[in-house]
Amino acid sequence: MNPSSSLAQVLALPSQSHHHSHNYYQVVIGLQGQTEFDIQGQGNLVGPGQGCLVPASSEHAFTGLGRNQILVVNLPLNTEQGLQDKVNQLFERKAYFQLTNQSQILIGALCHEILSQPQEQLLGEACAHTLVCVLQNQLAQAKPQRTLRLQMDSIDRYIHQHLHQKISVAQLAGAVYLAESQFYRLFGQQNGITPHQYVLRKRFELAKQLLSEEKLSLQQISDSCGFASQSSFTSAFSAFFGQSPARYKRNNS
Repeated sequence: MNPSSSLAQVLALPSQSHHHSHNYYQVVIGLQGQTEFDIQGQGNLVGPGQGCLVPASSEHAFTGLGRNQILVVNLPLNTEQGLQDKVNQLFERKAYFQLTNQSQILIGALCHEILSQPQEQLLGEACAHTLVCVLQNQLAQAKPQRTLRLQMDSIDRYIHQHLHQKISVAQLAGAVYLAESQFYRLFGQQNGITPHQYVLRKRFELAKQLLSEEKLSLQQISDSCGFASQSSFTSAFSAFFGQSPARYKRNNS
C-alpha cells in the first residue's frame, strides 16, 4: 500500500499476497469484506469494524480476500507535538483492535467524505488526525480481556472428520464457537502457524500413514486427504518432504 498525497484513503487490496515496509506509521481499518495481515509474524483477519496498527519500518504482508474495502491512514514520523504524543501512545498497543459501535459510525462518516473528495489533502489530514484521537482514547479506555485458549482437541476432531474435503477458517472457528478473526488470531498465538498450515500438516500426516499401511492408489490417497487432484497432492507432498509420494511409498511399504 503506497502513500498518497492524502494521509487517508479508501481502497481495496489485491488477492495476491504482498509484503513490504515503510518509514511511516499506518492505521488500517476494515470497511467491507476481509483482508489478511501479518505484522512482524502476528497474523490476523481484518473485517468491518476491526483494524490493525503497522509501526514504521516493520515488515508486514497483506492480502485481500475477495471483494474488500479498507481505510488506510498514513502517519508521518514527525508531526505537531500534541498529535505526535497520541500517535506514539497509540502504537505502543497491540497490533490488532476492535472498534466500538460509536467509532464505527464516525469512521463511516469520515470515509464517505474521503470518497466524495479523494484529492482534498486538508480533508485527508483532518480525517487522519480525528481517527488517531478517537482510537487512542478508545484503546486507552479498553478493559483488559481474559486470555482465551483454543480447545485443540475439538479442532483436531473436526479436522479428522472432514479431512477428505476443503476446510475453511470459518468452519474451524465455528467448531469452537468463535468469530473467524478472533479464532485466526488466537490460533496463530497458540500454535505459531496459520490454520491453513496446520490443516495441511494434518493432511500430510494422514497421507504418510496411508502410503505406509494401505494398498491404495495415489488417487485414492489424494481423495482421502482432501487434495483437489492427484497432481496437486504429488506437488505439495514433494515440496514438503523432498520426495514424491510414490518414492515415499516404495521406501516405507
